[in-house]
Amino acid sequence: MAEKGKSVVLPVVVAAVFAGLGRMVVQKIKADRAAKENRISVHLDESIRARISDAIRHRHG
Repeated sequence: MAEKGKSVVLPVVVAAVFAGLGRMVVQKIKADRAAKENRISVHLDESIRARISDAIRHRHG
């Protein structure tokens, strides 16, 4: 019986992971469409701007 229980757990976990990933993808697509339709720009705070700037400088320097 123990082996029967193990064989059920893996498919359930895999299904949960795929459902979660699918949900995230759908949310991302909806957010991208809404941003495109409304032309929303994301406000970047100073720390994010600094990290992006550092990354660009290190890549080209």
